[in-house]
Amino acid sequence: MKRTKISLILVMILFGSIGLFVRAINCSSSQIALARGVIGSVCLILASFILKQPLSWKRIKPNLGILVASGIAIGLNWIFLFEAYKYTTIATATICYYFAPVIVMFLSPLILKERLSGIKIVCILAAMLGMICITSTGESGVGQNHFLGIAYGIGAAVLYASIMIMNKFLKDVTSLESTVPQLGFAALAILPYVLFNGGFNISQLDSRSIILLIVVGVVHTGIGYLIYFGAFQKLSGQTIAAFSYIDPISAIILSSLLLREEMTSLQIVGGILILGSTYISELYRSKKAEINISE
Repeated sequence: MKRTKISLILVMILFGSIGLFVRAINCSSSQIALARGVIGSVCLILASFILKQPLSWKRIKPNLGILVASGIAIGLNWIFLFEAYKYTTIATATICYYFAPVIVMFLSPLILKERLSGIKIVCILAAMLGMICITSTGESGVGQNHFLGIAYGIGAAVLYASIMIMNKFLKDVTSLESTVPQLGFAALAILPYVLFNGGFNISQLDSRSIILLIVVGVVHTGIGYLIYFGAFQKLSGQTIAAFSYIDPISAIILSSLLLREEMTSLQIVGGILILGSTYISELYRSKKAEINISE
C-alpha cells in the first residue's frame, strides 16, 4: 500500500511536469498530441501483453461509440491544453484545466441525474469566483495573448469534463481496454488535421525535441497511465482524489522554480479557490461513494 502511494505521488509529479516538456518541444500542439496518442497507445498495448492482461474486443465492442467520441475529445483536449501552455503561464493553464471537475458538477444534474448538494453549489460558486480572479489579471503569459491562453485552458477543461462524463457510461471494461482505444482514436482524429497542415516530418526535428516527444509518449503517457490506473485497484477513491491534486500543485511549483514564471496575488487567490473547491468536492464525492458501497 505504501509503495503504491509513493508511486502515485511520483506519477502525479510526472503529470505536473508535462507542460515543461511540451514547452521545450519544437512542434505544433497537434503534432505533439498525435505523437503522444500513437506512442502512448503502442506502449499500453505492449504492456497488456507483458502483464498478461489481453484486451477483450467482446467487452470493447458495446462501448465503441463512447470510446470513439471520448477518444476524439482526448485528442482535441491535448491540443487545447498544449496551446494554453504556449500563450500563458503553465500555472495559469493548469489551473484553468482543473476547472473541469466544476463543469462536471454543474452538468451532473442534467446529464447524470445526480443531485446538486449544498456543498457542491458552494464549490461551484467558489470555483467561478476563482476563475474571475484568474482572468482579470491582464497580460502575464509567455506569449502575446494571455487571454487566448486562458481561453484554450478553459476549452481544454470543457473537453476534459466531457471525457469524464462519457467515461461514466462505459460498462464492463478494464482501464486498459478503455484507454488504449481512446488514445488510438485520439491519434486518428488528429492525423487528418496534421496532414492537412503540412504533415509531420520527424527528420526536421532537432534531437532534443525527438527525445522529449518520446518521453512524453512513453513516460508521461504509457508508463504514467499504467501506474495511475494500477493505483485505482489498490487505493481508495478518497486517497486517489486527494493525491490527484499533487499534479497541478507540482506544475505550479516546477514552472515557478525552473521557468521563473510568477503569479499575481489575485491569480494565487483564484488558484486556491478553484483547486480548493474541486478538491473538497472530489473528497466529498469519493467519501460518499465509499459509504454507499459499504452499505
